[in-house]
Amino acid sequence: MNFSEAIFEARRNLADADNALFFMADLKCLPFRDDFADFLYCLGVLHHLPTPALQEVRMLSRYAPQLLIYLYYALDNRAMHFRMLLAAATLLRGLLSRIHGALARKLITELLMWMAYLPCIALGHLLAPLGLGRYVPLYEGYHGKSLSRIRQDVYDHFFTRIEQRFSRQQILQMTDTFQEIVISDGIPYWHFLCRR
Repeated sequence: MNFSEAIFEARRNLADADNALFFMADLKCLPFRDDFADFLYCLGVLHHLPTPALQEVRMLSRYAPQLLIYLYYALDNRAMHFRMLLAAATLLRGLLSRIHGALARKLITELLMWMAYLPCIALGHLLAPLGLGRYVPLYEGYHGKSLSRIRQDVYDHFFTRIEQRFSRQQILQMTDTFQEIVISDGIPYWHFLCRR
């Protein structure tokens, strides 16, 4: 398992917090006892694992009675043109994720941000006063976001080999593990709360 260096960034960002502990561990073999926490959250991780993400959610339920999870969604609440663009982006990601050079990745990230993401966001911004911004891919998720945030998401989407996506219906099928699953109707889709 490759461990993320993000934990060190989190430690720097929360250096003044006296109630934060940081652990680097394999998600498949966490060094914690069952129900060690009242609440656990996992945002933007499970959909990049080589194992089924919903099964990982089920496994995490042993550590806390409540979980907040964010998984990439299958655009099941969007128009067909959103799903067609996702299919094209998925094909492109299959090619780009094989590139390992840092400079090449940086240049491609900038190109995709300036030539694809930002024009869509700008078009959505122009159409928003007419109530049409929501029909423009990327607009709702990125309007008002910083360039560094958009840049990071472009990099994550195109240089990560594994990207699992889930429909609302698939998430709701986890009632075999959870008594209650509350899926947010707001952005980001789909983030959801599970209660045992």
